[in-house]
Amino acid sequence: MAIFDWLSRRIFNAVHRNNLVYNTCWEDPRLDREALEIGPTDSILVITSAGCNALSYALCEPGHVYAVDMNPRQNALLDLKKAGIKGLEFDDFFRMFGEGRLPGAKRIYQDKLRRLLPEWSQEFWDSKINWFDNPRQSFYFRGTSGLFARLAKVYTDKVIRVRPHLEALLDAKTLEEQKRIYDDHLRDQFGGLLKFALNRDTTMSMLGVPLAQRRQIEATYSGDLARYIQDCIEGAFVKLPMHDNYFWRLYINGCYTRDCCPEYLEPKNFEKLKAGLVDRVSTHTNSVQGFLDGHQGSISRFVLLDHMDWLCDHFFPLLESEWQSIVNRSAPKTRMIWRSGGFNTDFVEEVRVTVDGRIRRTKELLQFHPEWAARLHERDRVHTYGSFSIADLNL
Repeated sequence: MAIFDWLSRRIFNAVHRNNLVYNTCWEDPRLDREALEIGPTDSILVITSAGCNALSYALCEPGHVYAVDMNPRQNALLDLKKAGIKGLEFDDFFRMFGEGRLPGAKRIYQDKLRRLLPEWSQEFWDSKINWFDNPRQSFYFRGTSGLFARLAKVYTDKVIRVRPHLEALLDAKTLEEQKRIYDDHLRDQFGGLLKFALNRDTTMSMLGVPLAQRRQIEATYSGDLARYIQDCIEGAFVKLPMHDNYFWRLYINGCYTRDCCPEYLEPKNFEKLKAGLVDRVSTHTNSVQGFLDGHQGSISRFVLLDHMDWLCDHFFPLLESEWQSIVNRSAPKTRMIWRSGGFNTDFVEEVRVTVDGRIRRTKELLQFHPEWAARLHERDRVHTYGSFSIADLNL
């Protein structure tokens, strides 16, 4: 088991250390905005991922959004989106980040975007901007999660040949029609793909799922990862309308549509961001703890995604250090949200921090909103997380 754990972590670290992993955010910002209740004086820390949700929060007109990620490539992607908002007209911006293809991207990048990027992001996109200039392949099939999506598309189109049924599912007008299509044509066909993906460290690492998080899921589902993913897919495909589910549409087709896309890709929101709201978003290549320890102000809203799953076993001391920094930099009436592969995150409540010279457990400091979180979680269009948590930090 120790050798397996070591090898699994080596594979995961190799994937994440050298690659753009997430080409789109895989968390539903519609729920986040409701849970966070963002106001004009709020300062928000969000783990960058692909930056889509950082831009969504900016549309709520907060004081500032700090996008923090240890992977500079993720910040480079958000930097490019910011540059596109400032330097492009909407049609070209949508071709680039909506369709994943921008004809003449290299020339447009040199003429309009490069000068708007920080130095590291310039160096990254100098060699990668061709990702947007391939008529045969969308940008959204790039990066490690994009590579998995491309392989899945080959499997669904060429092996099990269910493309017409997937298109019908996306176009369905009612939940009853979605359920019929899924039950009749898709449910049994997905089994082979799930077994292939879930039994391999490499494919799970491509999707950004580390060993600690897999164990969270396995504990919830008695070791049956395939059943967990099957339940997630059915929750999205059968129980929620697909007409505005831009998350799964992107991974099925490799592009968004004008009618089904993230908020930052809508014309009216693009103009709001271009008019100045995009300047309220900044990128920071650092850990959450590292950023907070060097930050001079306070943070009133934290979007921690699912990264605490990554730290809950062998790296628990790092989780406690991070929470100490959160406590040190939190504003009055701080609210935070996070997700997990497991049905609960009891380990968070056992974190020890020092407050006013006393060692306290976070369960003494956090006021959870479980019923509210559960109601929002049911509406999650992504539907790949076991739980969603909302908590206020009372110091």
